[in-house]
Amino acid sequence: MVNGIERPLDVLNNAKGKEVLVQLKNNKQMVGTLLAFDIHINIVLDNAKEIIDNESKRSVGLTFLRGDTIIFISPASMAKQ
Repeated sequence: MVNGIERPLDVLNNAKGKEVLVQLKNNKQMVGTLLAFDIHINIVLDNAKEIIDNESKRSVGLTFLRGDTIIFISPASMAKQ
């Protein structure tokens, strides 16, 4: 166990209320505050922004992303290093 993480969904639980980076299958990235997720990794982001070429391109606000479109989810603070 590292940082209280024993199962994969523990990572998402620890990221609730924090900014995350989401890589999608269509080569787009989204950044926003993780509000909720389910066992299918469907997620809800608040203050979501579409990122293209490492630049914020479009603000989409509250958004729902289907789990089957997601490649990975990372804490945004880690992605900016």
